[in-house]
Amino acid sequence: MPKKHVVVIGSGFAGLSVATHLANTKSFSVTLLEKNDSPGGRARKFEHQGFVFDMGPSWYWMPDVFEDYFAQFGKKPSDYYELLRLDPSYAVIYGDKDVLDIPADLGEFKQMLDNIESGAGAQLDKFLAQAKYKYQVGIHDLVKKPSRSLMEFASPSLLVDMIRMDIFQSMSKHVRKYFSHDKIIRLMEFPVLFLGETAENIPALYSLMNYADIALGTWYPKKGMHEIIKGMVSLAEEKGVHIQYSAEVEKINVENGLAKSLVLKSGEIIKADIIIAGADYHHVDRHLLDPEYSNYSEKYWDERVMAPSSLLFYLGINKRLKNLRHHNLFFDEPLGPHADAIYTNPRWPEKPLFYASVPSITDPTVAPEGMENLFLLIPLAPDLEDSEEMREKYFGIIMDRLEKISGQEIRSHIVYKRSYAHSDFKADYHAFKGNAYGLANTLFQTAILKPGLKNKKVKNLYYTGQLTVPGPGVPPSLISGGVVAREVMKENKL
Repeated sequence: MPKKHVVVIGSGFAGLSVATHLANTKSFSVTLLEKNDSPGGRARKFEHQGFVFDMGPSWYWMPDVFEDYFAQFGKKPSDYYELLRLDPSYAVIYGDKDVLDIPADLGEFKQMLDNIESGAGAQLDKFLAQAKYKYQVGIHDLVKKPSRSLMEFASPSLLVDMIRMDIFQSMSKHVRKYFSHDKIIRLMEFPVLFLGETAENIPALYSLMNYADIALGTWYPKKGMHEIIKGMVSLAEEKGVHIQYSAEVEKINVENGLAKSLVLKSGEIIKADIIIAGADYHHVDRHLLDPEYSNYSEKYWDERVMAPSSLLFYLGINKRLKNLRHHNLFFDEPLGPHADAIYTNPRWPEKPLFYASVPSITDPTVAPEGMENLFLLIPLAPDLEDSEEMREKYFGIIMDRLEKISGQEIRSHIVYKRSYAHSDFKADYHAFKGNAYGLANTLFQTAILKPGLKNKKVKNLYYTGQLTVPGPGVPPSLISGGVVAREVMKENKL
């Protein structure tokens, strides 16, 4: 029998994942359309005179999720890239000469906590035991549900699990049940920043992120995060996925409740039996479809709580840097005012927290010999006006602190500089409100309360990625592709 033709829009983690899962069957032929001239979506890379910059994700957590992904195709991550475990995992900078290097060894980590707060090491054992349970149930069960019906969660054992996983308690209250010292609290609350909200508004379920951080470790794929994308592309093509680059979709044509074809910006028309959008959900929903086929109104989208956007700087430095680690979290200013500027009263923050990554400390291949690759990130509210003048103002603010705390002159050694913010996210990815991370994982935007993975009015149109289930981040996006692929296979049997 002839195969059904699936067209996937977008070659980020979710798009590559769903395309590969479907191409691995005998039922589907798969075409993947990528707007840009290289794969990866936010996980693209670019190079300049020997500097190799990952454009987006820089943290490799939850290695078991990557292992599970490749294992479904009889492969291992090591078939495509070499993983290095970072030790220290990262540095947390609380102020001048007030730095915590986070050890990879659990015993050393507990001792570090005991040195800050008496008994905190023993409390960590209790905290992690619960976090491990949440991780095992959450990552290996809950996040793999398509969340299309409440009945998916109706089993008594699962309801007990969900209560045990503290979905109705905030992460902030949960952490304070175990620890009282401000430094430890900030350290334990840090991972949920990846989920797009403050610890007061994120369910305590997500202490599973602490288990990923502390127990499973922080890793780095040699030559950069884009090596994962290269591996996924290689696997996708091996399975028969046809990838078209510089192929931006302008319209999805629907007839009698079925998506029949896609019109590219070039004018090319591609027929499809099934379409899966791994591109920005809002863009597909509101701009690629005629209004009568949208899943959600503009009012619905405006009421969603978005994860932050970011101001990024990619810097090439013509000397080696000192007193910095591969990952560095600058918590040298209070979180409260910055969080207020992101989530409550959106504005440019007065004293931003920021993140600095120097991957060339671990991997000299990403910078010319004797030089450094420096990546800076300030989380910001989505939908802000970002001018070149504003970018430069904030570059000055964080460079003043970076140079002072690390005790070195950096600005005069910059030989390459590129900034990236809201307008770039919109231009490159059609990102709703210029968001960088997707939809915040608040209680009322979890599971069935997220935008659905299938269009309600177009029978053969599905969605995958960070704006639908299970949520934002690299591992969830990988999982999202698998979840949607299973739904497509179930509903489109030959």
